[in-house]
Amino acid sequence: MTMWQKYYTPTSLQEAVALLAEHKGSARIIAGGTDLVLELERGQRPQVKALIDVSRIPGLDHIRVDDRGWVHLGPLVTHNHCAGSELLVERAFTLARACWSVGAPQIRNRGTVAGNLITASPANDTIPPLIALGAQVTLKSAEGERVVPLSEFYTGVRKTVMREDELMADIAFPLPPEGARSTFYKLALRRAQAISVVNVAVVLEMEGEVVARAQLTYGSVAPTIVHAAQAEAYLQGKQLTPEVIARAGEMAVAAAQPIDDVRGSAAYRREMVRVCTQRALRDLAQGKEREGYPARPVMLWGPGEYHVSRELSARLEHGPGIPIETTVNGKRYAAETGQDKTLLRFLREELGLTGTKEGCAEGECGACTVILDGMAVMACLVPAPRAHGARIVTVEGLAKDGKLHPLQESFVEQGAVQCGYCTPGFLISGVQLLAENPRPGLWEIQQAITGNLCRCTGYYKIISAIERAAELAQGAH
Repeated sequence: MTMWQKYYTPTSLQEAVALLAEHKGSARIIAGGTDLVLELERGQRPQVKALIDVSRIPGLDHIRVDDRGWVHLGPLVTHNHCAGSELLVERAFTLARACWSVGAPQIRNRGTVAGNLITASPANDTIPPLIALGAQVTLKSAEGERVVPLSEFYTGVRKTVMREDELMADIAFPLPPEGARSTFYKLALRRAQAISVVNVAVVLEMEGEVVARAQLTYGSVAPTIVHAAQAEAYLQGKQLTPEVIARAGEMAVAAAQPIDDVRGSAAYRREMVRVCTQRALRDLAQGKEREGYPARPVMLWGPGEYHVSRELSARLEHGPGIPIETTVNGKRYAAETGQDKTLLRFLREELGLTGTKEGCAEGECGACTVILDGMAVMACLVPAPRAHGARIVTVEGLAKDGKLHPLQESFVEQGAVQCGYCTPGFLISGVQLLAENPRPGLWEIQQAITGNLCRCTGYYKIISAIERAAELAQGAH
């Protein structure tokens, strides 16, 4: 199935909005693509004929504070960028924690905060904290720019005020004052790779032990993100005593208008609004909101922090007959076909590299994990033209000079290979973890493989293999 007819990679946002105007509603911006690629593959966007990939434009994936004290997230800032940001962890923890709760490392490496906002699902995790922080978004078109408060951006389930000729150029919010405290609480059916049943973002401005101003916003309990206005007003001027916390949780339920769905009933969601609110406020009262948050989040970036750095010399266009030229495992390839495929199918069908497996083709299982320009991603969610000019490593590239990678040897030694189908993805995730942190503890190993499923349920052996490879590496040094 052809998912798109033309694929552009512009060198600037100005080029991107010009292309949007030129294609008059039949083109979409793509950056991470973790939602859009699936929608295209499922035939949910039949009007989309062209993709405009802005992921190669340098300078758009940074978090900065301006002279007015506003925090700005560029349109290519990913969930991992936020989770690892010292600024956000220190001053806007609710957003950092929300981003850390999204998907798994491979998803957080590609998925952008802007894309999460635009998808407009009421269950998305970054919308509640940004609304609680008073965020606004800048929408850019060929005609100019307009600024929209995020609280006014949504008109319904997966509906926004954004026009088809606009892209999101900036996300900004005022830096919370010193002493402000915040957190994010997510209830889901599993600890990773799960959509929220209920989520709550809490931002409190404090005067000593007294709440001066409260913001409580909720996801997955109404068609759009909602404030618990009664609870916010009630908290103002009060200390977070057990009685106040209990009453605030009860009052927050009034904001919920949930539905029954596969993740939970409406009645369950209403009760969980009360419970989650009380848990979040209790953590803040006891100073425990940062418990469990890693000092060094697992990114699967390898060494260093990932940012787009290589500038394109000219706009790229990919369609039938225009080759994709890429370097995989140190070898250069030029493919005349596959421009309308995912990277997963391109690797397997055009390049014959079948080590990368298709387990789910929707970013759930991690069997297709590869290293793209230095970071681990799920190849089933990456458009094939993104490979042009890129450097990719697949499982075939781990062995050197006929000798297995130490992690591969450890997998054999520890009996971690099992059926072998998911093994390539686990190996890539493990190799990236060890490149990033040569001495990972059990928790880091577990976090590194949250995006990889083992159908043999043999995680103990896989964890042992990664631990053993780390031990051997340290011994060698």
